[in-house]
Order: sequence, then structure tokens, then C-alpha cells
Amino acid sequence: MRYWFSTCVLDTDRHLLIKDGQPVKTEPQVFDLLHLLVRNAGLLVTRDQIVTEIWNGRFISESSISARTNAARKAVGDNGREQAIIKTVTRRGLQLVTPVSTDGADEPEAVSAHGDRQRVRFATSQDGTKIAYATSGNGPKIVRAGHFLTHLEMDWNSLIWRPYLDALGQHHTLIRYDQRGTGLSDRKLSSVDLESYVADLEAVVNSARLDRFPLIALSQGVPVAIRYAARHPERVSCLVLYGGYAEGRTLRDGGQSSEAADAMMTIMREGWGKPESAFMRAFTSLFCPEASQQQLADLVEMQLASASPENANRIRMAIDRFSIVDQLENIQMPTLVLHSRNDSVHPLSEGHKLASNIPGAEFTVLESTNHTLLPGEPAWSEWVRETMEFLERNNEAV
Repeated sequence: MRYWFSTCVLDTDRHLLIKDGQPVKTEPQVFDLLHLLVRNAGLLVTRDQIVTEIWNGRFISESSISARTNAARKAVGDNGREQAIIKTVTRRGLQLVTPVSTDGADEPEAVSAHGDRQRVRFATSQDGTKIAYATSGNGPKIVRAGHFLTHLEMDWNSLIWRPYLDALGQHHTLIRYDQRGTGLSDRKLSSVDLESYVADLEAVVNSARLDRFPLIALSQGVPVAIRYAARHPERVSCLVLYGGYAEGRTLRDGGQSSEAADAMMTIMREGWGKPESAFMRAFTSLFCPEASQQQLADLVEMQLASASPENANRIRMAIDRFSIVDQLENIQMPTLVLHSRNDSVHPLSEGHKLASNIPGAEFTVLESTNHTLLPGEPAWSEWVRETMEFLERNNEAV
């Protein structure tokens, strides 16, 4: 088995690590640690797992673990300060945070706490960016476009997202992906314009060998899905759009000023992933003001795993400038638009703009203040029910 990640190849048959085309000498325990991490790419590998696999469960000091970790980082071109490849999760363990692909049938496969499985693969976008996508569930295939703040492995066990994934996967095979710069996809952001995000969706669809399918999109994924559907009407059987927009926040009438945008970006850089920061308070009041403390903790962990502060900043600035107003009249497939009445991220007027300009679109207003709908609130159940019923009515080509 060979695993590709960053600029490295880990060849388990030859017990060989290659970096930048050159073999790197590694001690057996360091090689075994790298093997453990690439097999569990994106997942937290606990201290107990490390001790069990590398030292067969024997008592071992923290300094020994640290020494092997440092050696592994050095071997793959990482270090303890940047942690661009091997991340230390304080008091918990290690996590390989760069995408991994393999050359065999034994591709990375994640098992959730529920015992179900998802299979993770990688597609190559137009500019060479590796896009991680997951397949789960059973039945006709549907695709969920990537959007801000996802992580294929974290979502799979998330208090907020797992119930939604279960609902979609109950009667369908769900294909979803992490957008560039986030989650298990390439963290290096070569481009963040709308065309690049559309190319990523195209790459996933082509890699999964889909001919015609329903396309579901949330929030920032909505303009990406609309641009894709307008370009490939023969492949999209129907559209489900939740919490989306036709024009980004900086382009709307009365949109945020450049000063306000700069202030938000500064707060984001300083407070990303910090529960008590001003950014987190602003984030939760905008995205899900009704979140419980446990759900809030889930969101904080998602932030840290999904994107670096720098990537989150670039992505946020880019998506606030997306516009697909000129594409709406070109959407001819059946479309369902759903929007929370008191959404503070993308106001209800944006949902109305989408529905009123897409020919024949259905429009459902959900009674919620949350942009990220939360399992347990009535609007979440209505959202899922409306989506499932719409897919059932428009399943002629799935």
C-alpha cells in the first residue's frame, strides 16, 4: 500500500518514506506512527491508540511519544510550530491534517460512533487541488455541494450535522465534499473565486461517475450549485437550496462597508476556535443563536479542524463577493428554496430573490432564527421533511 500526502509517499510494502522524490531514513517506530496517522487521516488518534499500536500497550513516557512525534514531523517536513501536517490536539493525541490518497482498493474508510461507514476518496480539480469527498448511505445518488466550515470526518460524528446526514442517507447514497482549503481537502488555497469552487464540484461529480443527480446546497454552496446547474442542466435533475444568496454581503444594497469587513476579519483571525472570544460570540449570534453549550463546543471544535484562521479569512472574504444574479433565469430544473425567517447571515430577502427569479421555484419559509439549523428545533424537522418530499416528487432521473 502507498499513501500520498503533502509532498510525501509512505510505501508500506517497502517500509519506505519518500519526500520530494527522495527516500527519507526513518526509525521503525517513527514509520509505524506515520502509518497509523495516514490510515486515520483527519481523525484524532489518541495517546492510548498510539501506545497500543506502536508500543504494544507497554508503559511509555510522554517524552518518548514526543520524541517519535518530533521525528515524524521532521521526516515529512513539518515542525511543532506550524503543525501543517501533524497536529497535536492538546491532552488528547495527534491528527494528520493534510489530505491522503492511496493507490489501492483499501482507501481510507471512517467508522462513526453509530457504527455506520463512509468512504473517503479524492478528486483532482482543474488547477490540481485535491478535493476530499465522502460517500455514505444507500439508494439513488444525491450530491451536497461544499460550503463554509465542513470536515468530512468531524461532520460524521457531529451533534449538529450527523442527524442531517443520516436523514439524507436513509434512502439515498449521499456524496458530499470539503471545499478547498478546509477539512480533508488541500489546505493550500491557490484560488478562491467562484469558478474554482464550481470546478471542485465538477471534479467530484466526474470522479464519482455521476450522470444525472439531485443537487443540494446550503449557504455559500448555493451560488456554486446554481452556477454549476446553469452550466450543466443535463446533469442536475433538481435543486434544493437552503439559506443561500444571490449576492454576497458586500454586494447587496446597504451591504457591509470595507471598514466593517476589515473589522470582522480581524476579529476572526484573533478569535478563530476560541470559545470565549468576541468572534465566537459574534459567530454564534449570527449562525445559530439558539445553540446549546454542547452544540457550541461542537462548532468550536469544527472551526479548529475545518480551517486555519488565515484560510477562513480568505474564504469568508471571497464568498461575500459571490454573485449569480445573472444565472437565475437560466435554471430550468425543479427547484426548492428554503430559508429561515430570521436568518442573520443571509437575510430572508436573499431567499426570496432566489425563488422569485428561478422559473417555477418552490419557496418555503422556516420559522427559525438560526442560519445553521439545529436538530430538535421544529424548523429542522420541517427542513428535512420538505427536502425529502421534494426529492421524492422529482426522482425521475435519480
